Amino acid sequence: MLDIKFIRQNPNTIKEAARKKGVNIDVDKLIEIDERRRHLILELETARAEQNQKSKGPKQPSEIEELKKLKEKIKIIEEETKKIELQFNEMMLSVPQVPDPSVPEGSSDKNNQPIRFVGKPVKFNFEPKDYMTLMENLDLVDYERGAKVSGFRGYFLKNEAVFLSFALWQFTLEHLSKKGFLPLFAPALAREFNFMGTGWLPQGKDEIYKLGDDEYLIGTSEVSVMGYHSDEILKEENLPKKYIAFSPCYRSEAGSYGKDTKGILRVHEFFKLEQIILCKNSHEESVKWHEEITKNAEEIVQALKLPYRVVVNCAGDLGLGQVKKYDIETWVPSQNQYRETHSSSYFHDFQTRRLGIKYRKKDGTSEFAHSLNNTAIATPRILINIIENYQTKKGTVKIPKVLQKYMGGLKEIHSVK
Repeated sequence: MLDIKFIRQNPNTIKEAARKKGVNIDVDKLIEIDERRRHLILELETARAEQNQKSKGPKQPSEIEELKKLKEKIKIIEEETKKIELQFNEMMLSVPQVPDPSVPEGSSDKNNQPIRFVGKPVKFNFEPKDYMTLMENLDLVDYERGAKVSGFRGYFLKNEAVFLSFALWQFTLEHLSKKGFLPLFAPALAREFNFMGTGWLPQGKDEIYKLGDDEYLIGTSEVSVMGYHSDEILKEENLPKKYIAFSPCYRSEAGSYGKDTKGILRVHEFFKLEQIILCKNSHEESVKWHEEITKNAEEIVQALKLPYRVVVNCAGDLGLGQVKKYDIETWVPSQNQYRETHSSSYFHDFQTRRLGIKYRKKDGTSEFAHSLNNTAIATPRILINIIENYQTKKGTVKIPKVLQKYMGGLKEIHSVK
């Protein structure tokens, strides 16, 4: 959520942000509603003050009658104020964050721009197999029973794929803990205000599983961890707050009909370690930490020795609250292309304003903090890249050296058939 004062003072900036992000919002109407809202609030305050003043002391019948009329007037203003406040709040939830000037124009991920390539795609001296074939041959996955139990996009990971997943989590957790990130095991069940606060609702309602009147399943631990500090005033000297949070994640994949319907690329249930940062209210601080958390994620992919590229996302591929986002796309040999494995974003005070997360400055004043998040590792998706890039002519899969110590020294996954 943006500051209404900023919106009033910069309507054309907001209109341009909405155009770039493809968001349908009538900024002029919002400002008109805000003006009416402020007028009603002033009128209500004035009427209440008058009521308080006239309520003092003994009353003549005529004065009692005047008070009754004033009370009725206040009730009418209150009802109108509630209606206009509801309209105002609903519209405010649709106002997009302004993209950074460095964000390229574009309407979809097809317009994202590569900014660097790291590592060269593997040149095999044999016909490489796709990960689905390799995993089935090595008895690493069971889609049939997964679908029987969970339905469409269901899966069971098996054998070494399970150990490989745990190895990835452990390696990532250790790597970021050494950098001062506090480990959290975040709840996968969160109340609605957490989703509203992070910007997942109302726009992303089709992507989220709702369980009860006020309970939803998270699609990323960003939701839970941002809620962790909701309605708190932190100390400036304790910033930045750096978390590495693990959680199961759930997404309906409602917008991916017909895409990647087989395999483990798009699934309803997956697991992530997420970097979340709360820092000072400064654009320079946000930019600094954005580059830092992106670098941390790149270090993980580099340690796995996987070829990848980093793209800067175009405005049309940004979420409502994102100022800027990078995606890390890792090479998939069977598809002859890079596919997204990590995302890295910053929001300025969009989320913290909604969630009421402030910090007390040394001069006694308070500011809304800035927030950032990044995918440190997401499974099972990253298994695709490892299995395809580390396959051998024999149909086996080598284990990345950095993970071998977490797998009891296992260096290669062999066929059990």
